[in-house]
Amino acid sequence: MTDKPLHIETLGQGTSLVILHGWGVNSGIFAPMHNALANYNVHYVDLPGFGHSQAVTGDLDDWLDAIMKQVPEQAIWMGWSLGGLVATKAAIRYPERVSALVTIASSPCFVAREEESWPGIAPKVLQQFFTQLGQDPTKTIDRFLAIQAMGSEHAKQDIQQIRKLVLAKEMPTEAVLTQGLKLLEQVDLRSEINEIEQPWLRLWGRLDSLVPNKTHKKLATQKDNIEDVVFPRASHAPFISHPESFFQALLPWLEQHS
Repeated sequence: MTDKPLHIETLGQGTSLVILHGWGVNSGIFAPMHNALANYNVHYVDLPGFGHSQAVTGDLDDWLDAIMKQVPEQAIWMGWSLGGLVATKAAIRYPERVSALVTIASSPCFVAREEESWPGIAPKVLQQFFTQLGQDPTKTIDRFLAIQAMGSEHAKQDIQQIRKLVLAKEMPTEAVLTQGLKLLEQVDLRSEINEIEQPWLRLWGRLDSLVPNKTHKKLATQKDNIEDVVFPRASHAPFISHPESFFQALLPWLEQHS
């Protein structure tokens, strides 16, 4: 393995911003953000094994260690979906390096826990993904992309756009996809997120079926470092489906915390 196993595209000048994508895709998903974030020094990371990055064995901490070796000493971190889980862990483990945190359609615990009335992905749905991965990885990713746009008023166009952006790079291996699903299944940061003191912007889609609308209400907090914005007509990818509203919420916040 090389000293730099991860592929990171760096664009723009200004305050450093590290951006992390979700499961089954790669940093190409963020291409529509490039212009809007031109005033920032943005590091678009392909997560381990996704896009042009080499795989990194292990758990969430191993992924984070690999990313930390290749990003600026201090930056604002922004993560979407699974990437939000990684960014949240970074803010907890490396508070001196993560100056502020943005999570998009992301939960500290993605799987529903019925006994705790915790909203999320039904365990049986996740198990179906594991099973289907072994049979047809490409079809499984396609199904996952379709779920991400469910509820959006222009779901078909959203799926097409996501697919087009993502397919510009090679698809991840079945082993990497399984590793990512296991992180979604096993990681639970709920007991640790109270440690986050940095400014934290949490962006949600009200129609999101992967991170249900109830999630942010369960996470309701009196801490004044946290700001929640819910996009009423968006699903799991508000930056694709509702870019105007998305950047109206994000850009002033970023400016304030740069």
